[in-house]
Amino acid sequence: MKWQSLMHDLGTPAPEFAVADPAGRIYTLADFRTSKALLVAFICNHCPFVLHMLDGLVRFAADYAPRGLATVAISSNDSEAVPEDGPRQMAALAKARGFGFPYLFDASQEAARQFGAVCTPDLFLYDGQRKLYYRGQFDASRPKTPHTSLVAVPVSGGDLRKAADALLAGAPPPADQRPSMGCSMKWRPGNEPEWG
Repeated sequence: MKWQSLMHDLGTPAPEFAVADPAGRIYTLADFRTSKALLVAFICNHCPFVLHMLDGLVRFAADYAPRGLATVAISSNDSEAVPEDGPRQMAALAKARGFGFPYLFDASQEAARQFGAVCTPDLFLYDGQRKLYYRGQFDASRPKTPHTSLVAVPVSGGDLRKAADALLAGAPPPADQRPSMGCSMKWRPGNEPEWG
């Protein structure tokens, strides 16, 4: 099912989190404290919307890391319901696609609830004070799925890149921020938030 991000208020503080990667290393918000900006990307292994833009996300992270923008990806899907989204498969995908950033498994789904993530991908870009600066689509491209028509737009990350450039230049957030679109978060039974 196709969902759109909630578009939380700009300026909202980044929530504290403690989420482990597939090897068991726990990352927290404090691990990224020296970066000028932080992208928190809720993704997963199986979603066609994520797979459509994944190489572009990897390029974005590599391009902006030297400029002080850190990236962390989090998968919060119920891996019992969707086994391909489990930690072992996550580690394999990260290696195959050359992730240069942590890919964390939110087994409790608490991080998704704290951030208000509802779909994959769901992107949250924070400034140096860890206030929400951009939330929305990677770009206007979309995969062909049963719920969408193919949009003949190349994957560029244009919307996110425009926002990141403005943030790093000290400019105000872009006025035109469009929701991300993707697969719904796969909540564990009984764990659905009120907006899920």
